[in-house]
Amino acid sequence: MTRSIVVSGPPAVGKTTVARALASEFGLECVGGGDVLKEMAVEHGLEPGGDDWWDTEAGMSFLAMREGDPAFDRRLDERLAETYGRGGAVITSYTLPWLVRGGVKIWLGGSHESSTRRMQSRDEMGAEEAYAVTKKRYDRNRELYRRLYGFEFGRDLSVFDIVIGTDGLDAAGVIRAATEGARRLL
Repeated sequence: MTRSIVVSGPPAVGKTTVARALASEFGLECVGGGDVLKEMAVEHGLEPGGDDWWDTEAGMSFLAMREGDPAFDRRLDERLAETYGRGGAVITSYTLPWLVRGGVKIWLGGSHESSTRRMQSRDEMGAEEAYAVTKKRYDRNRELYRRLYGFEFGRDLSVFDIVIGTDGLDAAGVIRAATEGARRLL
């Protein structure tokens, strides 16, 4: 059985781009934690669409719903942990690295300014809006996970096998670093 890989990091740091590249390189299934969470949003009557849905009023309302009911995130994490445990997957997740054992855990870290620039180009929004959105998502998610699980998202990196600083690297450089690190550990 091929071990699973989980890619974590703050919003708009490149988790999905790296996860897709790793899945392609190693012949693994790619599972987006955000995609599974969107499936759960549909189960609650919402209509999430597009990568930037999280930054819309509806996406932020769903975040508020999650903040009020920890069962959402616990169910999400149970689904992702089950997939991770089966092996053969690359999964993007904010929380999974702290909740599972084994496999390969990769942290993509970068400055808030770098995430802002990435969101600007990806989601075609202005600098001020992108900065506000990434900061709000990061701060609210960090607090949600601290209350839910007791870990410090973005501060406690002790659970990671590979930590990559993305500032100053293009996507190809980040992918190369993640691939080389994962190859040594798989």
